[in-house]
Amino acid sequence: MIRLYGALAGLSLIWGLSFVFMKWLLEPAGVWGVVFLRTLAGALILLPVIWSKRKEIKNKLPIKWLIITGIFNCGLAWGLISLSETVIQSNTASILNATTPIWTGLIGFFLFSYRLNKQQWIGILIGFFGILVLMDFQFGHLFGTQFVGIGTMLLAAICYGLSGQLTKRYLSGVGVAVITFFTLLTGAAVGLIGVLFTEPVHFQQLLHPKPLFAVIGLGCFGSGLGQLIYFYLNKNGSPEFAATVTYLIPASAMIWGYVLLGEPVTPNLIIGLLIIFAGVYLSSKKPRTNKAGVKLKKSS
Repeated sequence: MIRLYGALAGLSLIWGLSFVFMKWLLEPAGVWGVVFLRTLAGALILLPVIWSKRKEIKNKLPIKWLIITGIFNCGLAWGLISLSETVIQSNTASILNATTPIWTGLIGFFLFSYRLNKQQWIGILIGFFGILVLMDFQFGHLFGTQFVGIGTMLLAAICYGLSGQLTKRYLSGVGVAVITFFTLLTGAAVGLIGVLFTEPVHFQQLLHPKPLFAVIGLGCFGSGLGQLIYFYLNKNGSPEFAATVTYLIPASAMIWGYVLLGEPVTPNLIIGLLIIFAGVYLSSKKPRTNKAGVKLKKSS
């Protein structure tokens, strides 16, 4: 468990800074260019690891589930986060990202027959109230043209929740490095398609120090190393345990956002964050059973 918690803390530091990197890359790369660059760089950095595991890849892999998981976890989720950051601050995005465990539990209930107890349902309601506080009760942010920002960020968290459940259910027999590599390749394909149909990547601007550093940090560390740690947590812990990394990300993202982007930390951010954390804590509590009343075993 010490190794798991160490990996969780390290991932929170890496992904907290990723929200800043995305801000730096949006202008030269565009929404889908960010996805393409970070996934491609992440996949490239893992090539030596994959080469060392080439015998494992020769075995029959669940390609369908690797692709589906990659679409949701690396393609759609990261595209939605980038789109959200064109409107909202990086620290706000990180807080909304913290709702991932709530969506993970709801997806487990509706799609995989997990039963949520009364305390967990209360936690989900509290979490939603925290989102409203973060929005300053401006319900219009979830509808119409104002959906981009808070609404798209919540969709990204839902994508994360779904990919976590898919990983545990369908990819438990696949090595962490293999899952990471193939999902990143899938994400790169999604990003490339997005680039071809939207705005091009301005490669000359990427050679400037800040965007170049962002590509390295976001791709090699945030996507490559970060995804490797994430799937390690999913396989050796649980989807819910891996999703709790979002508890820790907002604190580091707020600090990075304030220091590197000059983003203000408002009372709504702090209060909304605390309420969401309370909701996430309650909604992630064990034990959990399926609808048949059978207790689900917790992985160790």
